[in-house]
Formats: sequence, C-alpha cells, structure tokens
Amino acid sequence: MLEPLKPVSRGTRIFLGAAFFVLFFAAWGVATFGGFVDGMFLKDPWYTLRIGWSLFTEFGFIEDVGVTIWRVLGGFVLAAIVAVPLGIAMGAFKFVEAFFEPFVSFARYLPASAFIPLLILWAGVGEAQKLLVIFIGSVFQVILMVAVIVGSTRRDLIEAAYTLGADGAGIVRRVMLPGAAPQIAETLRLVLGWAWTYVIVAELVGSSSGIGHMIMDSQRLLDTGQMIFGIFCIGVIGLVSDFGFKWLNQRMYPWAF
Repeated sequence: MLEPLKPVSRGTRIFLGAAFFVLFFAAWGVATFGGFVDGMFLKDPWYTLRIGWSLFTEFGFIEDVGVTIWRVLGGFVLAAIVAVPLGIAMGAFKFVEAFFEPFVSFARYLPASAFIPLLILWAGVGEAQKLLVIFIGSVFQVILMVAVIVGSTRRDLIEAAYTLGADGAGIVRRVMLPGAAPQIAETLRLVLGWAWTYVIVAELVGSSSGIGHMIMDSQRLLDTGQMIFGIFCIGVIGLVSDFGFKWLNQRMYPWAF
C-alpha cells in the first residue's frame, strides 16, 4: 500500500527508475515499428541510435556537446558568483532586501529568450551572447531563492546567538550560512537544469556550433531522428550532472539528507 513520504530502498528506486525508461522505449518502439506514426514525424529507436552513432563517429558531434557543456557551465557559474552573495545579503539584511527585491522580482519574470535580439546587437553572435542568455535566465531566480532560504532562518537561533555575544556578521557567518548552505546547494542544482533550457534557446539563433545548432540543422533536413537524438543527449548530460550535483551535496552536507 502506498504511504505518503514512506521511503523506498535504493535498489527499489533504481528498479522503478529503470522500469520507466524501459516502458517509454517500448511504447516508442510500438508506435514506430508498428506503423502507428509516420516515420517522417517520428523515427524509430533503432534509426535514432544509428544516426546518433554516426553523428559522433563521422560528424564530430562530440565537439558540439563539449561546446554546449562549456556554455552551460560558464553562464551558470557567472550567475552563481553574482546571485549567491547577493541573495545571502538580501535574506540576512532587510535594508538590502528592500532595495533589490522589487527589481529582482520584476526581472525574474522576463524571459531570457526575449533578450536574444538585444544581446546579438550588443555582443554579437559569439560566446558572450550565449553566456549572457544563460546568465540572465539563471541569476534572478537564484538571487530570490537564496534570499528566501537565508531569510527563513529560525528566529530563536538568531536570538540565542545574540545572547551569546555574536554581532551581525557573526550571525550571518555562523548561524545563517551553515543552516542555509544545504538548501542553497539544492537550489543551484535545480537552476542548473533550467540553464540547459536557456543554452538551447541561445544556440537556436545565430550559432554555428552546439547541440542546439545541430537540432536546427536537423529540422531543415526534416531528420526527426537527429533531432530526437540531440534532445536525448541533453537529457542524458543533464541527468548525469544532476546526479553528480546531488552526490556532491550529500557528501558536503550529509546531515541534510
């Protein structure tokens, strides 16, 4: 019987996760091999796998993958460098929050894709434009989420620190940051997933390399197999990075898991 929040074993979790993918590919195979979907609109799994192999072995797709990973990490790291300290300051000090929050709340609703024409005008179609799209799409989300996490520190812990003689800087350093660090790390893990959506949008316009560029070329050729393989590559890389981030967070903050 299903029970809310009842934990499952690691083995069960792996089995259930793998079972979903098996069912997914089985349904995909039935739809394509069974002739229920025209091949022009959806290629079968075997063709997609073969065309993906040829992309890596004949067309140097590994370089496109590397370029896309570099863009994601570059833009995301820049966003984190700006957003985490500012979010901590906003969460800890109400004066800072009052000054920045209206603009941050406004800016986080602006779609990063809407800035692409301006960024092409300002920065051209090179790497700077791609990094800025990811930066704009990530930085405001991280700022607000970190501010909320830090600002929700238990008041009784802060009062106890004041009673023991801590000053404002000491409370931030010794009370707020240690308590908020695991959740901040989880926030960064979640926003990293959003960064992948922004990089593909950036690569769809004015790009000569990257996974998004390959997907656009495949669209012009009406090759749904290549498009699906490119999308799957993004999912696989994202899944690996997500598991890596989660593993690192569990090692750094074992008490929070």
